[in-house]
Amino acid sequence: MRKLCIAIALLLAVWGLTRTREPGRAHILRFYASTGAASPGQSVRLCYAVENARTVRISPLVSGSYPARDYCLEVAPEHTTHFTLMAEGYDGSVDTRSFTLPVQTITPVLPRSTPPAIASL
Repeated sequence: MRKLCIAIALLLAVWGLTRTREPGRAHILRFYASTGAASPGQSVRLCYAVENARTVRISPLVSGSYPARDYCLEVAPEHTTHFTLMAEGYDGSVDTRSFTLPVQTITPVLPRSTPPAIASL
């Protein structure tokens, strides 16, 4: 009897997990950049994961974006850019996510010069 109760509880738990999202509705799971900031022209990976998406668009327009469970593409922004991902589901639903990638010129910090060693005689 105990095993039957456990089996029923597991079945109900699995059923509940499958019912958390409506079938056909687009859902963005992740949308992020590989770095928190970049310098002008630096290559950065934009990564996203969607489910139930018929189409995916990234604004500003980035070519090479596809509906995919996990996908990354390279961009090289010249200035701070606000990226928006829009996923359209098979049922017409739309999910969006966005973030801003700061782009700034980074001046390198040079080590202090040390005085030359004095040769001992």
